[in-house]
Amino acid sequence: MPYSRFLAFLILNAIVPTVSAAEPDAEWPQWHGPNRDQVWAVRNLPDLPKELAPLWKKPIGGGFGGVSVAGGHVFVMDRQKDPKETERVVCLSLDNGDTKWVREYPVKYGKLDYGTGPRATPTIHDGRVYTLGAVGHLLCLDEKSGDVIWSHDCTAEFKATLPTWGLASSPLIDGERVLVQVGGADACVMAFDRKSGKVAWKALGDRSGYTSLVRIDVGKNKLVIAWTAENINALDAENGKVLWSIPFFITYDVAIADPVWHDGVLMCSQYWEGSKALALDANGLHPKVAWEGKQLRMLMSTPLVRDGFAYALDRQNGVVCIELKTGKVKWDGFQVSLDRHNPHAALTWTGDGEVLALNDKGELIRAKLSPEKFTEIGRTKLFGGSWAHPAFARGCIVMRDDKEIVCVRLK
Repeated sequence: MPYSRFLAFLILNAIVPTVSAAEPDAEWPQWHGPNRDQVWAVRNLPDLPKELAPLWKKPIGGGFGGVSVAGGHVFVMDRQKDPKETERVVCLSLDNGDTKWVREYPVKYGKLDYGTGPRATPTIHDGRVYTLGAVGHLLCLDEKSGDVIWSHDCTAEFKATLPTWGLASSPLIDGERVLVQVGGADACVMAFDRKSGKVAWKALGDRSGYTSLVRIDVGKNKLVIAWTAENINALDAENGKVLWSIPFFITYDVAIADPVWHDGVLMCSQYWEGSKALALDANGLHPKVAWEGKQLRMLMSTPLVRDGFAYALDRQNGVVCIELKTGKVKWDGFQVSLDRHNPHAALTWTGDGEVLALNDKGELIRAKLSPEKFTEIGRTKLFGGSWAHPAFARGCIVMRDDKEIVCVRLK
């Protein structure tokens, strides 16, 4: 090879690759990923080593809200106490963690239990960033500058009653609207015009739970599933009309893990009373209880669903495989969380059908799940650990705790 070509070869191959937008897993713009289905499209992940050095890490304030990635940027919320109490929306470079912009506003958490910081995950859509703070501040920001496009103080404007641990509904985009569960007066669930912030509709007099809203299409109907502190509700996505409500008693109002809709069954599960699974008709109406009971009692981790089965983190029995139509437990007992009181692991499918579980102690576990068994195929310690959900994008995982946000390249 001529020297000039050899030199060019060396130069080209010495360039450190950045996180290319051409990759099929380029975005994680909202709670639970691009399609809100807990799927990271990456394939052929390499084996997990015992240790992985971070690509970058940056200091951050407290919060339980998850991380989003869009357009080569990381979006996250936190709370600052000094020099004054504020919530912040922070935008960082995915390549190196450099701060692009910060938007902050004053808050008063008062006696909010576990008042570390915001709970919801930012939603990025069509050049805008939508966030909901723990005490009811709903913001729409410009994605590039962080400038406020519109905002609402849901506590002051809509008489929202804060649940014990603060509001936690990650904003849901549905066409030209953004939807949140805020617990307002006869406005537990609210829809806003996503561009102007004008109220489109409001529904329900229930107390707010901690779940995010779920949009499903069933037959001719477009439904918003709202699991509140009192009921499992189905609303007409167009106008907020209540199509049906099924009471579900919940100790301490801990409706936290999102409802899952799969194989004709809608399942909600909570810590004390267990689960309730509803079978819907061809248009999502006339719900009937398919099964209920304490064979599955969940806390914060939304289960994965596939081929008629749910893979869920039970409060005592580790990961459980349960048949959605019958409630029959196929297997249980695999402990992905090290916390026996408040077990947690964020569960995500990969494009290969494997599972990544980031637990509360900062371990990333790679596994294969089937109705027959749970097979661990790798585990590595990534950071200190948190209840916050990570983002997966462009070959990286981005995680946060109450002190720092960390980016680690997995592929």
